Amino acid sequence: MAITTHRDEFVRLTDPYRRELLAHCYRMLGSVDDAEDLVQETYLRAWRSYEGYEGRASLRTWLHRIATNTCLTALEGRVRRPLPTGLGGPSDGPEELLRAPATDVPWLQPLPDALIDPATVVAARGSLRLALVAALQNLPARQRAVLILRDVLAWRAPEVAALLGTSTAAVKSSLQRARARLDEVAPDEELVTEPDVPGDRELIDRYMAAFEDADMDALLGLLQDGVELEMPPYLEWFRGKKDVLRFLETRAHVKGGLRTLPTRANGQPTAAMYLRGADGVFRAHSLQVLTVGRAVEGPVGRAPEDPAIARITVFLGPGLFARFGMPAVLS
Repeated sequence: MAITTHRDEFVRLTDPYRRELLAHCYRMLGSVDDAEDLVQETYLRAWRSYEGYEGRASLRTWLHRIATNTCLTALEGRVRRPLPTGLGGPSDGPEELLRAPATDVPWLQPLPDALIDPATVVAARGSLRLALVAALQNLPARQRAVLILRDVLAWRAPEVAALLGTSTAAVKSSLQRARARLDEVAPDEELVTEPDVPGDRELIDRYMAAFEDADMDALLGLLQDGVELEMPPYLEWFRGKKDVLRFLETRAHVKGGLRTLPTRANGQPTAAMYLRGADGVFRAHSLQVLTVGRAVEGPVGRAPEDPAIARITVFLGPGLFARFGMPAVLS
């Protein structure tokens, strides 16, 4: 009876942090599958150590310490999870057939918003964005941990030093190097915006309607000049309105051949695409995670341009839909 009560207390006190820990492990690993496994491992380790927990740190801090160490162990010997934009320059043949997919690359995975608390998305600001999580993968594991703990979770340098078994000075130096590296590879957060205003929501609706209507002219008007399109596991990716639209035109579907449903991933708007088969059934095809961009301000007194699509990251395969709680078939 005492063991049962002890276990019930552990579950009651620690379970509220599960989704927050999932977001933390995802930032570290870039994989939802791995993050879920490591959260389970974190809770198993926490349960085994719970009897010795003395409350010197908050339960939240204690769990994040265990999760971080679990992630660092898991990252030993692993290669980073990239997106195609992180592996080379843009392609210049949008009408050409794509090369065989790179199935040997451990690609970055999208994180369904439904798996984490809405408060986490808001509080984390840009730290869950696909491009930023991809950028984090360029950092060595310990630098990655330092940056996330300091800049996302707002830990003090001595706390991070204690976790990593190093000095406060070493943590500060590591953070400086991590920030410098991130500045080289991360997107300019000043040019992106969360889709939380009516104009942005209207943009996403118009984007999905343009796809359903196979209206390339309407789609063109929604794209930022420097828009990028990538589609793992294919290595090719395209930059600029002209090439992105040419790529889409050569693979365009007739009006009525595609249906879309809205969802969200990484705190970003996402369009779930369904293709109509020869039997008239719409089946899951891909998820398009969208980055909404705003142009830099123009002359003095002129407002920034209207929001536009700055990046399209297409994740292929119906297997993703179940994780997002999306149906595999539309009637």
